[in-house]
Amino acid sequence: MMAFNTIVDTSGLFPVITLADSLSGTQAEIFSFGALLNKFSVKQSGNLVNIIDAFESPKEALQDIRNGYKSAFLSPFTCRMNEGKYAFAQKYYQVEKSFLGNHAIHGLTFDVIFTVDEAISTEESASVQLSYQYNRDDIGYPFRYSIVQVWKLEKGNKLSVATTVQHDNEHAIPYAQGWHPYFKLGATVDDCVFSFTTDKHVEFDDTLLPTGKTFVDSRFKSGILLKDIFLDNCFHLTESEGATCTLQNEALKLTINPDASYPYLQVYTPPHRKSIAIENLSGAPDCFNNGLGLLTLPPNKPAHFSTTYTITVLK
Repeated sequence: MMAFNTIVDTSGLFPVITLADSLSGTQAEIFSFGALLNKFSVKQSGNLVNIIDAFESPKEALQDIRNGYKSAFLSPFTCRMNEGKYAFAQKYYQVEKSFLGNHAIHGLTFDVIFTVDEAISTEESASVQLSYQYNRDDIGYPFRYSIVQVWKLEKGNKLSVATTVQHDNEHAIPYAQGWHPYFKLGATVDDCVFSFTTDKHVEFDDTLLPTGKTFVDSRFKSGILLKDIFLDNCFHLTESEGATCTLQNEALKLTINPDASYPYLQVYTPPHRKSIAIENLSGAPDCFNNGLGLLTLPPNKPAHFSTTYTITVLK
């Protein structure tokens, strides 16, 4: 038996993949539905503890993904888009798929089922490759593109997700992506200290769309207890500062290390306070209109994105 194992369960509504470290007991559960991370579990005081605010079952994920968009992959735009409208290359488009109030929300791929291409087990890691082909399914985004996701579990409770996006349209296309996981280290986030390496707070208007300005907010650079702090905000991470983000209580510490492809961090504390959404984004909310991080992808040239999650057991 190898130190790491990748198990693909095809008996249910869609394939469910488990990445397992047999030595430490650490596991990650990936749904082919949305390529989402449903569990990231470590041994803590003899028990297996999942730090993801998870769906109870594949059926619940299918039914309730729009209720909080837990762990959703956001593509080809992130968070909110003003009235679902944008202009690109002197043409105007109207997205139709999913709205919250007046604004389109969380992209077009949060509820698609990815194909399991490859499952690999070695002495050093367990990984799975999933793929999806977007075929102009929404009239507001009439550009074909392909997505390849590789989830990998390695020693030291390290889990990474690497994404490659490519297209064969005649001209360049607008694009942004991100992840929407909710993390929980205990009963409430009020007991957690939260930190990240920037003080550049993206200013929002009263509908949670960026104004184009940033302001200084240094609360999180040295870490701050989340009790009585309520967030639905975006921050700009710069390469010169690095991009490390940590969430920690007395027992566990989560460290998030996005690469330079994810220069924005969106943070949301839901009213129940049981978890916190920490979202790595390649572009800010409404970037199709404000240009903050918007990518223009040329044909037949792959774009790569990566972030890493590491759990440290403290007691």
